[in-house]
Amino acid sequence: MAAPAPAPVTRQVSGSTGPAPVPSGSERGQPLAAAVAALPVLDASGRPLPFGELFRERRAVVVFVRHFLCYICKEYVEDLAKIPKSFLQEANVTLIVIGQSSYHHIEPFCKLTGYSHEIYVDPEREIYKRLGMKRGEEIASSGDNIHFIHRDRNRLDHKPINSVLQLVGVQHVDFTSRPSVIHV
Repeated sequence: MAAPAPAPVTRQVSGSTGPAPVPSGSERGQPLAAAVAALPVLDASGRPLPFGELFRERRAVVVFVRHFLCYICKEYVEDLAKIPKSFLQEANVTLIVIGQSSYHHIEPFCKLTGYSHEIYVDPEREIYKRLGMKRGEEIASSGDNIHFIHRDRNRLDHKPINSVLQLVGVQHVDFTSRPSVIHV
């Protein structure tokens, strides 16, 4: 008989030294405020969608980037682009990036980074403001609950991608894809 599945890892990563308490009971995570869930994000066509709808019916990793012109954020999204869709599908997880820009910049940013997962913008920064974000963030959520938040302390403080993926049960991704050497 197989061992029972481990409980999901649920923690708040912040600048404080002590760990955040782990919620208990059937409802794990912190509920997303209805006012924040109702705020719009825009897709690549400029169509608004309530933020909470992005993960209400599914588990998701939501990555908020500082802006599309940030070189560090661009490199982070280039690495996110390397996550095979099959890995996410096996874990029943959706990967979402949200930027602070006009929706007109989504398509060029995706072409630049090779990112093909879901991406939206919060052009007025309302979600960023309401969640108290000043920099980028990584959030793992499902339903109306947030299970993990990492708040960057500076522009170089992104959470390692495999650490975030591990929290939601996505298998390890090798990001070292070096070009093949051709011997003549």
